[in-house]
Amino acid sequence: PGNIALSNQYRFEQNIRRLQKECGCDPAREDSYRIQGVQLIDSVRQALRLPVKTFTTACTYYHLFRLCHRDAEYNYQDASLAALFMACKVEDTIKKSKEILCAANNIKNPDHPASQDDKSFESPHKILIGLERHILETIGFDFRARYPQKVLVKMVRYVYHPDVAREVIPMAYDISIDMYKTFAPIKASTFTMVLAIIELAGLLNGRDVAKIRSLDLDKYHTNRTSILEVMLDLLDLYTQFSKYTDVGMRFELSKFIDIKIKLNQELEKDGSSLRRFDIWCERCDDDEKIKYPITPGSATSPAISGSWPGGKLSKSGEETPTMRFVYDVEEARRERDTNNEYIKEEYEDYEIE
Repeated sequence: PGNIALSNQYRFEQNIRRLQKECGCDPAREDSYRIQGVQLIDSVRQALRLPVKTFTTACTYYHLFRLCHRDAEYNYQDASLAALFMACKVEDTIKKSKEILCAANNIKNPDHPASQDDKSFESPHKILIGLERHILETIGFDFRARYPQKVLVKMVRYVYHPDVAREVIPMAYDISIDMYKTFAPIKASTFTMVLAIIELAGLLNGRDVAKIRSLDLDKYHTNRTSILEVMLDLLDLYTQFSKYTDVGMRFELSKFIDIKIKLNQELEKDGSSLRRFDIWCERCDDDEKIKYPITPGSATSPAISGSWPGGKLSKSGEETPTMRFVYDVEEARRERDTNNEYIKEEYEDYEIE
């Protein structure tokens, strides 16, 4: 009869690892495809002069889509462009799919620019339309996304003196863009991301972070553990993939390592209730160190395998059921109750002496 799925704005670390394991994710390529996909979105966004809110929405959809589909079933470049195409519609910065494809092509081949009317974009255009449908199914028509940049500037001005704020804001803004190369945007709330970015920018610039750490976090609906989780995710990105980031190339690697050591010491301090991940189920602790199975599918490069609009995108070994979206909650409950009358199993217990 089917399942009822509710929209979920957040994916926690343990949930992300489980989804990657179920999809047979190849850990050797996961980080590379995630970062390169976001870089492509950002490059095309800048070429088309789209606002940052379109970029943040596109990256959110891209991350959610990749968690639910195996790498071998689509080309990560197609998925990133499809996410940007849909984000343009959602944020009312509408661009045609061929405009996006043309911009991506001209970035890749600057010596041979093409126009959006080029016939070579006909097939990729159909692929983007097909992937857009799968992204819609993945997010369950829940188009909400968070915009940390909107709050970031106001918070920097609140925490620092105007003269200092003018120096910190550019750095903090660039960190907020780099952050979308991690999973932090789908794990953390807006204020959690903003406070983590401001503190990290302050530490990198050698500024005093006492005021940011003394804020009443309950007022911002967050906690210290969540902020540390975002900061450590960013530091992992800067220490391992610095050449793919803007801020990572401005400092020596030792700078990031020193900050990371201090934050880890704060986590491991005696009597501290802090931990690496804010939401973590102790009973599922065995999943913390996941060994991803390398299957023939996940060992196939997405650059070789194509994305087909009519293709079946599903988890390994599973059939994709027909998906319907019911917007009336009461109607969904009535339908569920009607189905339950036919599928529920009743038992009678007898005691025999």
